[in-house]
Amino acid sequence: MQSSTDVLFILLGAIMVLAMHAGFAFLEVGTVRKKNQVNALVKIIMDFAVSTIAYFFIGYGIAYGIDFLQPGPSLMDSNGYELVKFFFLLTFAAAIPAIVSGGIAERAKFNPQLIATFFLAGFIYPFFEGISWNGAYGIQDWLETSYGFGFHDFAGSIVVHAVGGWIALAAVLLLGPRHGRYGKRGEVVAHPPSNIPFLALGAWILTVGWFGFNVMSAQEVEGISGLVAVNSLMAMVGGTLMACLVGRNDPGFVHNGPLAGLVAICAGSDVMHPLGALVTGGVAGGLFVYAFMLTQNKWKIDDVLGVWPLHGLCGVWGGIAAGIFGQLSFGGLGGVSIMSQLIGTALGVTIAFVGGFIVYGALKLLFGLRLSQEEEYDGADLSIHKISATPPND
Repeated sequence: MQSSTDVLFILLGAIMVLAMHAGFAFLEVGTVRKKNQVNALVKIIMDFAVSTIAYFFIGYGIAYGIDFLQPGPSLMDSNGYELVKFFFLLTFAAAIPAIVSGGIAERAKFNPQLIATFFLAGFIYPFFEGISWNGAYGIQDWLETSYGFGFHDFAGSIVVHAVGGWIALAAVLLLGPRHGRYGKRGEVVAHPPSNIPFLALGAWILTVGWFGFNVMSAQEVEGISGLVAVNSLMAMVGGTLMACLVGRNDPGFVHNGPLAGLVAICAGSDVMHPLGALVTGGVAGGLFVYAFMLTQNKWKIDDVLGVWPLHGLCGVWGGIAAGIFGQLSFGGLGGVSIMSQLIGTALGVTIAFVGGFIVYGALKLLFGLRLSQEEEYDGADLSIHKISATPPND
């Protein structure tokens, strides 16, 4: 009964996080221009399919030392718990290319991105996942010996979000901005969201699924914690309120605000006090808005959905915040070290950015990353998929 209950528990979590990929899709559909909406939808589901193959045959083994090329009966130990655990953790791995997709939208070639997805889900992400969640290479043991506690990332502020965001930054820098995004004198040419209702729908799907992302990270029923759920709620609310305030009621910022808060709370959701979670989410919401405007308008980094500010920077803040608000002196449950959080966060950022630069740099040399200027002008929908989201009437 216990193993069956755990299987059902983690399966429900896998389904909830799988549903979040629809959120990634519609968030991108609502943000990009209409001529790129079909491409956004196709990329997310294809990225998930390629990620499954890469993670099943390679990535899960790198992270946890387990492969599935064994007789069927052995796979059914504990009612197939290891299989549904793979499914659950696959949905995390597949979030990496889904995050990247939003940053490189509207000008990236299709097939090179699928190749990148294979290497990200099969090698780069599992390497750091194994370090953080399976104690690989003795790094967690060293942190615990040196600073009292290892690197703590309960649900992936660094392992998933910061890694995805910093890989995306490398890809965006190698791609360069969309044609016409910045004028000859450096002026910013606005590309407003094409569909605010779709953007909002994507944000809501992600927000709801996130409670499976966080709560089900316990991976067993007896590890479930109402604190994780309430902390996720408080961070979500804090991010929403602060993004609305700093973003001056802009609907794009408002609907990304809860996502910023949820990104940041993943790491410490099991050890913070709800008030600490509220502050963590609020800081993340403000950080996202400020960093988005800075990267787009000042630094001229054309990160279409702002995935580096949202996942990369808010994820980093979440890793650090776990080491602050998880302390007993801040009302937390303890068991965290600020030094371990800083080192683990820095390691994740380094692996992600360097790994992303290697993968996308190699693809740029071998195949090229960008659509031609004419293809970009026509839009990825017609250039790649030969159909638009809203075909003209006969």
